[in-house]
Amino acid sequence: MLWSVAGAVTLGFLIALEITARHYGMRGPITNQAREVIFAPKSGPLLYASMALMMVVLTWRQRFIAAGIAVGIDVVFWLVRWAVDAKMMFGNGALWVVLGYAVIALTRRTGRERILLLKGIGLGLLLVAGRKTGDTWLLITAKTRPGVLDQYVATADRALGDPSWLVGRMVKATGPIGDHILDYVYIQLAVAAVLVALYQLRNVATERRFPRHHLVRTFLVIGLLGPGIYMIFPVVGPIFAYGADGGHWAVADLWPGTPPPLSAPHEMPFNEITPRNCMPSLHTAWATAIFIHSRKGPRILQFGGAFWLIATLGATLGFGYHYGTDIIAGVVFTLTIEIALRSLERGWDRSGIQMAAYGATVFTALLVSYRYLPMQMARHPWAFGPLLVLAMGSVIYGYVQTTKRWEPKAAPLLQPQPQPELV
Repeated sequence: MLWSVAGAVTLGFLIALEITARHYGMRGPITNQAREVIFAPKSGPLLYASMALMMVVLTWRQRFIAAGIAVGIDVVFWLVRWAVDAKMMFGNGALWVVLGYAVIALTRRTGRERILLLKGIGLGLLLVAGRKTGDTWLLITAKTRPGVLDQYVATADRALGDPSWLVGRMVKATGPIGDHILDYVYIQLAVAAVLVALYQLRNVATERRFPRHHLVRTFLVIGLLGPGIYMIFPVVGPIFAYGADGGHWAVADLWPGTPPPLSAPHEMPFNEITPRNCMPSLHTAWATAIFIHSRKGPRILQFGGAFWLIATLGATLGFGYHYGTDIIAGVVFTLTIEIALRSLERGWDRSGIQMAAYGATVFTALLVSYRYLPMQMARHPWAFGPLLVLAMGSVIYGYVQTTKRWEPKAAPLLQPQPQPELV
């Protein structure tokens, strides 16, 4: 019943988003996804990652067959595109395999086997739909929010020492090597998430059930709620509001060389193309979720999660996509969602309710302070800078302590009692 309701809600949301996108003269998520059955996909690795998620419900033999079919289909598409000089990209084969298994589930499977296969297919398609939905949402934010609040956020960011300007100069100093590494990490965030999710879901095929909580759930909720905050707090980022990428809409070409001068902030008009996708930083939110869920994995997965978080922070700041205040909001945003989902999984109790409410309160307080106290924050950085870090740290500490209390306690070993000697 829960999966049916979730599927119906998701479908209704996608249809509503498709209609809205059409209203603004754009293709919606359903159309964009349908086109990738034939035309070159936007992201081949993402489609193969979605197929990998679907395959957690298959046996190893079925996985090898599915992967072989996907690669074979992609080779055919590749040769045809090469022959007609079309855009080259792979991934169609993976999408065909997922859709093919959907047909198999409905026509050749019954009972629990059908349900399990449909859950795997739904998980894979949700990853792709989430990406398409996000792309459409970003375009809608640009069309519906003509004014942006970058001056407020940039002014508040003075309390943190203008970290985007600092990290931007550091990344620029590393040259093309550092730039390419961070760019790859930034773009392939969903693939990293799938690697962690595959570890968490590795036993689905043998146990014939999904774990009650895993990374994909957190990813989807972050992607669902985050764009709603964009509509409330539209921000484009330093590279656009204070850099060359903003063109004549930018305040000036200051990023990353010169921090913006301190002056009373106001809402500024911007173009109808650039997404208002900074507050909070969802890349930071997703990378934080990857880090959290990788903690229970093997050592290499833990190192990978830590690396992806650090590299994502470097990319979001170093490429001028986000301010430091966005990063703090993104971390608090993720921890609040994660504690709420874990509480939902284990049954709401007092500690879970309190921690979720506290995280939501801190997140709201951050947004309110960025909007209404930016000048005070900029004029007193030694007071407000530590306060911002302390607010984030308090949510991190509360999350760690709450989840630690939820961990099952190991039962103490019973010591053998000495036997009385027989006289």
